[in-house]
Amino acid sequence: MTTREDALAASGPAPTHRTIALLGAMGSGKTTLIEALLHTAGVIARMGSVEQGTTVCDHEPEEIARGVTLGLSLAWLTWTADGVEHGVTLVDTPGHPDFVGSVDAALSVADCAVIVVSAVDGVTSGTRTAWASARAAGVPRLVVVTQEDRARADFHRTVDQLKEAFGAGLWPVELPIGEEQAFHGVADVFTERALVYETDGAHHDEAVPADLEAEEHRLHQEVTEEIVARDDALLEAYLDGTEPSAVDLETRLATAIAAGEAVPIAVCSAVSGAGVDHVLDLLCALSPAAGTADGRIVIGVDDEGNGGAEHAVRIDASGETLVHVFRTVADPFVGTVAMFKVLSGVLRPGDRLRNATTGGEERIPALFRLRGVEHVPADSFRAGEVGAVAKLTATPARSLLWTRAQGHARPTPLPLRAPVYAVTLEPVSQSDDAKLTTALARLTAEDPTLVVDRSGSLTILRGLGDTHVAVAVERLARVLGVHVTTGSAPIAYRETISRTAAAEGKLKKQSGGHGQFAVVQLRVSPLPPGGGFAFVDSVVGGAVPRSYIPAVEKGALDALAAGGPLGHPVVDVQVELLDGKAHSVDSSEMAFRTAASLGVKAALAEAGTVRLEPISLVHVTVPIDLQGAVLTDLSGRRARVHASESEPDGRVRVVAAVPEAELERYVLDLRALTGAQAELTMTADHYEPAPGGARG
Repeated sequence: MTTREDALAASGPAPTHRTIALLGAMGSGKTTLIEALLHTAGVIARMGSVEQGTTVCDHEPEEIARGVTLGLSLAWLTWTADGVEHGVTLVDTPGHPDFVGSVDAALSVADCAVIVVSAVDGVTSGTRTAWASARAAGVPRLVVVTQEDRARADFHRTVDQLKEAFGAGLWPVELPIGEEQAFHGVADVFTERALVYETDGAHHDEAVPADLEAEEHRLHQEVTEEIVARDDALLEAYLDGTEPSAVDLETRLATAIAAGEAVPIAVCSAVSGAGVDHVLDLLCALSPAAGTADGRIVIGVDDEGNGGAEHAVRIDASGETLVHVFRTVADPFVGTVAMFKVLSGVLRPGDRLRNATTGGEERIPALFRLRGVEHVPADSFRAGEVGAVAKLTATPARSLLWTRAQGHARPTPLPLRAPVYAVTLEPVSQSDDAKLTTALARLTAEDPTLVVDRSGSLTILRGLGDTHVAVAVERLARVLGVHVTTGSAPIAYRETISRTAAAEGKLKKQSGGHGQFAVVQLRVSPLPPGGGFAFVDSVVGGAVPRSYIPAVEKGALDALAAGGPLGHPVVDVQVELLDGKAHSVDSSEMAFRTAASLGVKAALAEAGTVRLEPISLVHVTVPIDLQGAVLTDLSGRRARVHASESEPDGRVRVVAAVPEAELERYVLDLRALTGAQAELTMTADHYEPAPGGARG
């Protein structure tokens, strides 16, 4: 039997490993930067292009057609810095707001987040969203300013915007030498040397140019003083005139980064290659390696499925095997590919594990690392490493695998992303109809921010925007072979009785043999908004046998669900059973259920009903200069504004109740109105009478 120590020895020496998620606004250059990092590391022979659809990470047809990242993609490389080999898994994430669920998944396994900021565009709403997501996830951050070689690039303006948006603790550790087309090197604040790049990407060291010398030295002193102030020994030596070495500065800064107390800012051009190798050096020197910080929180669940205590998992290769499957992707060739992070122990092919979340058993097949669509075979994965495996049968995303035969556990839940856009799905053929339910289950397992609802005979797909839903429909056809047409999602109107009404429900049929007989006297009354349904049994003297009372209640519910005079389900009513009649032979549960349904329908017709429309609670967060435009737009949507609240970052949050009928395309209109600078959440809240006094 192979022991844990044997497994560790057989897996060989492990390089220092880290998983780094690249976050940022759409168009900030994340995918191109990853391409440059892979090329610099010697992993790919030549760089691909987003415009030509040839990059490693944007490999899905939907991404290539749109020229943007739409999902999470992994890219493995190794890099040797100061004689130490580092294994790095880069995680490319979407900047498009519709696909923020992929950002959440990436951060759930990342050791560090790199916030990518364009030197041309500076800080945008996408930058703020990326920063907020990483901070909320508790992931240490670094900033890389890209596109420094483009026209209108301005590093200093970008740094000023970063400090204004995110406060103190951001420290430039490099300065660009030249700017726009003249950008050709970086000044290292730690070593106080310049790295000057040739056209082939190679560089040489030289003295910092005279026009940068004063600024670079000032930054060096500021960073040095900030760092030594956090270390008593270094501070004492510094006050005695001993300057800390560049290695000492990097080591102490790495500690501050891991603690979330500092965020370094680097600069490069992914297209020209200037500064890219130094970015790799900085990532390996400054970003936390796997296992240097506390592990992710795992929530224990007892055998009955109730929520248990939270447990911090320490990244430890000598511990029992615990694997977090954080993402699954349907592949038309190999089936489902599961991306995972080993939290504890060593994972090897042939291991038999139990899913601690679902209870299913798994035998681990061949393991591999991902580099876009490329599968790089791997013999094993140690604690802290990220990899992939195909053809697991009982392991959806957001579940845990372990060696224990009993017990349940699940990872910490991701942030809740409520859908804001919806369409109906209509299968093209009978074959598509037969496969639709299973295909949608696979689609929502792959992307939990997609939600499927059933409304009568309609299938409704909800997501975070029109692009999110459109891509899901395209993948439904391309990957899962199910073709559908889409339409506008209906508004979930309801109706309620306008006043109290009494009615008789009677069923009397005789067709030979046993007949059907039941009579009920009902009083149907309105309840306060949100009251739902109430049933009251006021029968005395046994006019309706006790065994038939539940059938009367079911019949009333049948009538309400079937819809009132206006054709919508009826809510907020009380049905009271006053009296009735039964026959010793011809009465039955079904007879009384039918009679009750007829009686409720008669009462609704007599009293009339009022149409109710759904009201959603809307939260819109925007820069303060856009508050007026947002409020004006909301007023045109029959909104009632509850509050306008100032946020700590200087933005304003508007809270309003808005009829759902006015929100069908609101997410799209809001992005157009604010230049995609708004954050939106919408949640169903309550029902109110619809305007116009619609009555049945």
